Amino acid sequence: MRVRFAASRPSGDQALAIVVAPGTLGGAALATLPQPVQAIARRAASANRFDGETGGVVEFFAEADSALRRILLVGVGSSGNYERAGAALVAKLLTSGETSLTIELGQGATGDAAASLASGATLRAWRHDTYRTKLDAKQRPSLEEIVIVGAGAGVEDAWATKQAIAEGVMFTRTLVAEPANVLYPESFVERCQHLTELGVQIDVLGVDEMRALGMGSLLGVAQGSVREPRLLVMKWDGTDGAKDPIALVGKGVTFDTGGISLKPPAGMEDMKWDMGGAGAVAGAMKAIAGRKAKAHVIGVCGLVENMPDGNAQRPGDVVTSMSGQTIEVINTDAEGRLVLCDALTWVQKTYNPKTIVDLATLTGAMIISLGHEYGGMFANDDSLAAQLDAAGKAVGDQLWRMPMGDPFDKLIDSPIADMKNVGPREGGSITAAQFLKRFIDEGVRWAHLDIAGMVWASKPGATWDKGATGFGVRLLDRFVADNFEG
Repeated sequence: MRVRFAASRPSGDQALAIVVAPGTLGGAALATLPQPVQAIARRAASANRFDGETGGVVEFFAEADSALRRILLVGVGSSGNYERAGAALVAKLLTSGETSLTIELGQGATGDAAASLASGATLRAWRHDTYRTKLDAKQRPSLEEIVIVGAGAGVEDAWATKQAIAEGVMFTRTLVAEPANVLYPESFVERCQHLTELGVQIDVLGVDEMRALGMGSLLGVAQGSVREPRLLVMKWDGTDGAKDPIALVGKGVTFDTGGISLKPPAGMEDMKWDMGGAGAVAGAMKAIAGRKAKAHVIGVCGLVENMPDGNAQRPGDVVTSMSGQTIEVINTDAEGRLVLCDALTWVQKTYNPKTIVDLATLTGAMIISLGHEYGGMFANDDSLAAQLDAAGKAVGDQLWRMPMGDPFDKLIDSPIADMKNVGPREGGSITAAQFLKRFIDEGVRWAHLDIAGMVWASKPGATWDKGATGFGVRLLDRFVADNFEG
C-alpha cells in the first residue's frame, strides 16, 4: 500500500477521512466539508456516540466535491494518537472495495503526527496471504493508496524513520507467520541476507564451527532434526567503531515439537512461531539499519529445530555448554534456554558487550502469569529495566518486570551436573531466567524478555490483525534510539 503526502485534497474518486479530536466536531474538524455535509457528519457522530475517541470511526455517504463519497470521521483521542487512527481507518477500508483514501489532518497537525498516522495505516495493512489461493473477492485487500493532507513541516524525514521501523516490524511478522517447512534455520538465514543492502554485516556459524567452539547445549537441541542449526550474526555499526556494541540475542526455534518430551498434539501447529525472539531481533536490526541509527548493535539468533528422532536428545542427558558449565537435561521441551545460553556465551566472548538483551518465546508459564498484555522482563540491573520499560511504554510493546533471586536459583541445582534445565512447576518463568543468568559475565547489564504471549495474537490489536504481531521490534529500536545514540 502506497502512502504519500499532499498540500491539498486531490481530485478523483476516493474515500475521504477527517481526523477528529474530542470536542472539535462543532468547529475546525469539519471546516473543509460543505455545510450540508457538516450537518450530516454531526448527526452521524451523535447517532454513533462518537466524539473523537482514540481509534473510533464513523462512516457515512454524502455528496462532496461534486461526487457521492464515502466519508469517515476518525478519532485521535485527547492524547493525539494518530497511529491508532491510521490503523483504524485501514481496518475499516482494507477490503471495502475502496482503492484510494484521502485523510485530512486538520489544523495544527505536526509532521510527526502525520508520519505516525502513516505508520499505523501501513502496519495494519500487512497481511500474509501467500498460501491463500481461493480468496473471495470481498476478502481481498482493495486499498492501494493513502493520501495524507495537511501534514506539518518535517513530515518526509519523520516518515522515512517510521517507515524503516514499520518495515522491520513487517519483516518480523512475515518470519513468524511462515510455516516450518518453509522457514527453518538455513532459510531463516537466507531471508536475512537482504539486510546487507542496508549495511548490515552478516556472519553465519554452522555445525562444525559451533562444535569446535564447544556449543554442546545448542547442538544437543538440534541433534534430532534433519535441519542443521545455525548461529546467525548481524552487525550494524553506525558509529564507525566509536562506541562499544550492545547485543540483542534471540531464541530461534523454528519449530518446537518438544523433542522426546513431546508436546500435546492440540495446538502444536502454533510452535512455528517459537522463533519469535529471533524474528524480533532480525526485524530490529532491519529497522535500526534502515533508519541509519548512530549506534553499534550486534544481533545474534540461535536457530534450531527441536524434533523427536532416534538421535534426539533424551531426558537425563548431560551436555556441556560453551561456557564450560554442564547441564542435566530434565525436559527436552525446555530447549530455548539451552539454545540461548550458548548464544549468550558466544557474543560475550566475541564482542564483550556491556549490555545484552535477549528475547524468547521461552515459557508457557509467562502466558499464565501475564496473559497477552505484557511481555515478562527479568533484569540484573535496575537502570536497564527502567530503560526497557520506558521504551516499551513509548511504543506500545509493554513489559512487566518479574522477580529474581537466590531462592529461585537454587531450584535449578542438579545432583549430577552444574545445573538442570528446569525447576519445579512453580515459578517456571523465573527459574528459566535464573538459568540464563548463570551465563552472564560479571559486570554485564543483562535483561531477558519472555515474550511467549506476545508474538502471536488470536484477535486483532491496535496495529495488527489476527496472527503475527511483530512484538519487540519497536521496543528494541526505541531502546537503542533512547539510550545508545547521540
